[in-house]
Amino acid sequence: MKTLRKETLTAALLIFIAGFSPAVDMESVETYQLIDRLLSFEGPQAPVIFDDLVIFTASSSHRRVGVSFVDENFSRVHWFRQLLLPMNPMDITGGRNASPYRDSGIVFYLHRIPEGATKLEYRIIIDGLWTTDPANPNTHWDRTSGLTWSVLSLPQREIVPHPLRGQPDGLSFTFRGPPGETITVAGCFNGWDPFMYELREGPPGNYSITISLPPGTYQYIFFHRGQRFFDPFNHNRVYARDGKAANEIIIR
Repeated sequence: MKTLRKETLTAALLIFIAGFSPAVDMESVETYQLIDRLLSFEGPQAPVIFDDLVIFTASSSHRRVGVSFVDENFSRVHWFRQLLLPMNPMDITGGRNASPYRDSGIVFYLHRIPEGATKLEYRIIIDGLWTTDPANPNTHWDRTSGLTWSVLSLPQREIVPHPLRGQPDGLSFTFRGPPGETITVAGCFNGWDPFMYELREGPPGNYSITISLPPGTYQYIFFHRGQRFFDPFNHNRVYARDGKAANEIIIR
């Protein structure tokens, strides 16, 4: 799986988005770093922390796998989704209706880490059976309920500024990616020029720029290697005049 070529990532991305739970925003998967991380899995493993997400995995041999959290009082079950990989066109057989994708061997769920959380406490549901996470040896027995659940300790996270907490007279844009790259932001405030505003790299892989703007409503999008990227810190989406989706924010 690690030898999968970069050009197949776009095809894989379409499958990831189609299968994600609504609890995870689409912009969470629209970075090739996360796609690379998912594609690096050679099988089910202990939960993996990726940026502000936790990646849960299990074997696709199970009929259905889910996870439920203590902080939700186990009131919701978040079901895992199948991880499909694009097949080599030379390996596709079965005629015109044959699937161009193959089973990776795992199902997965992405959980956004709650702000301020220091640990995740959860139980896994495998084919209808509630149990602790077989891939995570850390557990806690609750005396009151008599239940045992899995515990995942979370590292202290860096607080990164983003547009929703920007300066009152402008927008502070931030972007994370590989170090040494060129990242720009464009929007209705500059005629959607993808070259005018280039973000500056601070710590390696962390890019930012502050643009002074008067009060108003603004749409924008990031550009990286010629591709459009949504702002993972802003969940507001609209369609701009050109018909393409973009982020939107209001300065009051």
